[in-house]
Amino acid sequence: MYKFTAIIPVRAGSKRIKDKNISKFGKTNLLENKINILKKIKLIDNIVVSSDSNKMLEIAKKKGVKIHRRSAEYCDEQTKSFGSVVRHICESVDGENIIWSSVTSPLISNETYSKSIKIYKKNILSNNYHDSLMTVEPFKKYICNKDGPLNYKSGVKHVPSQKLNELYFVTGGIFIAPRKKMIKWSYHYGPNAYKMPLDKIESLDIDDGMDLELANFYYKKYIQK
Repeated sequence: MYKFTAIIPVRAGSKRIKDKNISKFGKTNLLENKINILKKIKLIDNIVVSSDSNKMLEIAKKKGVKIHRRSAEYCDEQTKSFGSVVRHICESVDGENIIWSSVTSPLISNETYSKSIKIYKKNILSNNYHDSLMTVEPFKKYICNKDGPLNYKSGVKHVPSQKLNELYFVTGGIFIAPRKKMIKWSYHYGPNAYKMPLDKIESLDIDDGMDLELANFYYKKYIQK
């Protein structure tokens, strides 16, 4: 029987939106929303909120989930690298497999989480080809940098966007891997991750105020009903 621990990493500081991780979302806030979704998933054995914020840890306690208190050095995004933070959190919790669950992807349903765990069991735990799972948003768009096109050619060799090779936006929504491998990699997915596609709504990741407004719009229009 495989054990799954869902980690919700949140911190007090936020550069673009003050207290972003507990920003108002729907009838609650982003942190409570994520806890509520994960608690509906029977395949998850433990939920852990990892934070330096007393307020956020208190929310987790009231919701009946476990907490991991992080020191400031693992939350200021300067003293420790992101990889060091991943390793530190994974070393501090129990569980065979970790589901890294960001509150800034609030539109991912509990059904999608359950589906991701089932895919992970089939394609990673029962097959040695993939080493982890990550959610992505597939797209085909023309991309260039200051030196010119990266995934297409200009002039007579230009092709319709439908014929471009598929690329993937890493949504930040769901990452699943064995806990010991996350510690080894110092990262939340491995070099050969299974890419699970999400649609535009579930792929939404909140980075700034406009993203938050859009997430609330989608919630009221499509989810709340």
